[in-house]
Amino acid sequence: MSSNSAGEAAKAVIRRNTEEVQGGGDWTLYDELFSDDFVDHTPQPGRTADKAGALELYQTLRAAFPDFHAVIHWQAAQDDLVTTYKTYHGTHRGEFFGIAPTGRKIQFETVDAMRVVDGRITEHWGVANLFSLMEQLGARLVAAPAE
Repeated sequence: MSSNSAGEAAKAVIRRNTEEVQGGGDWTLYDELFSDDFVDHTPQPGRTADKAGALELYQTLRAAFPDFHAVIHWQAAQDDLVTTYKTYHGTHRGEFFGIAPTGRKIQFETVDAMRVVDGRITEHWGVANLFSLMEQLGARLVAAPAE
């Protein structure tokens, strides 16, 4: 398989995760797409850096935002590493980080990189604009005092 073909195949795996797992709640597919030795190098607060921790995050997001879905703006692949820029959307219908449901529509941007080996996601690095998300939910975010 050429490097370009491998990159396209890896991008397809990441698109399936974004659309069918995160956006559709297909937890059986999650188990198929994620390697058992998956490592999240940037886990969200309160989550473990393994396959179980990532699944817990996905399920928490879908419980809080039942219509949770992403619009992928672009993807780039270098061999087995796929970088994706996307905007998540949803309606706040369940508790999220201690915030009771508000019914508000939210959106926030994310950039992540995921490694795909033999058709399975093995690693993740990501940055999500959670400050924007929490602000949209009405959280009172207080800056730490300057030292």
